[in-house]
Amino acid sequence: MIRRSVRRHFRTVYWSPPAEPILAPSILVPNHHGWFDGYLMYHVVTSLGLRSLDWIQEFDAFPLFSKVGGMPYPIDDPIKRAQTVRRTIRLMRDQARSLVLFAEGQLHPPPTLLSFGRALEVVASKVPSASIIPVAIRYEMSLHQRPEAYIGFAPPVPLGEDLAQRTRTAVATRLESLGQESRQSKESFNILVRGTLDVNERWDMRRFRNRSEKPAAD
Repeated sequence: MIRRSVRRHFRTVYWSPPAEPILAPSILVPNHHGWFDGYLMYHVVTSLGLRSLDWIQEFDAFPLFSKVGGMPYPIDDPIKRAQTVRRTIRLMRDQARSLVLFAEGQLHPPPTLLSFGRALEVVASKVPSASIIPVAIRYEMSLHQRPEAYIGFAPPVPLGEDLAQRTRTAVATRLESLGQESRQSKESFNILVRGTLDVNERWDMRRFRNRSEKPAAD
């Protein structure tokens, strides 16, 4: 369902893979500017070979997400959230699971970033072996019928004081550079997902006309 939905709704999803392999366990920390962020991060962690977890506020509406690492994180139930945090830490320690953490805490419009919550520092302190990986996700909607997405990584953020703020700064910086790269050097990206071409690309009659005009074989 996730793969089909991304192919149907996007023209192309581009990414610049991380310069160095991301080892488990890791905490991948993306911005949260788009409804599809979770779906795109599923493609990312799958391509990176990471068995990952993801906290979902509306998990109870679609519990099948548990099959791909989704965990309940209801905004109105602190007890269940605490249970999810404890289970996440245990799975990261015992099974080297990674975590996709939307540290802003809520979906919101671009371009600004909200403050990062305490969850990042709490999990990092309990799993000090985890690498903190800032991730930038940018959406573009102008040149094609469907949007295009661009995903990039910043270098790991070392543990220490002000971890949340330093990670937020790294995400913001990478988000800005990602915008410049998407406009100036699109060919530098790899394709993460091939989506659906524009209607004029799919139904370009010149292809059929050129075929019909080819001379018959002797």
